[in-house]
Amino acid sequence: MGRGRAKAKQTKVARDLKYRTYETDFGALAAELHGTSQDEITADSDESDDYDDYDDWAGEGSRP
Repeated sequence: MGRGRAKAKQTKVARDLKYRTYETDFGALAAELHGTSQDEITADSDESDDYDDYDDWAGEGSRP
């Protein structure tokens, strides 16, 4: 009981996927599935990390 609305929505979505007429951009889909691009990775590595200060502080006191 109470499954009618959920089943109707699933049927609607399945019908939309089956009969849609617009083209899928497979290049954008592949880029999304592969994650971040190389440009984003190199941009992130240039920024300072939150733990950079901690690493400097920990290195000073722990070793003679």
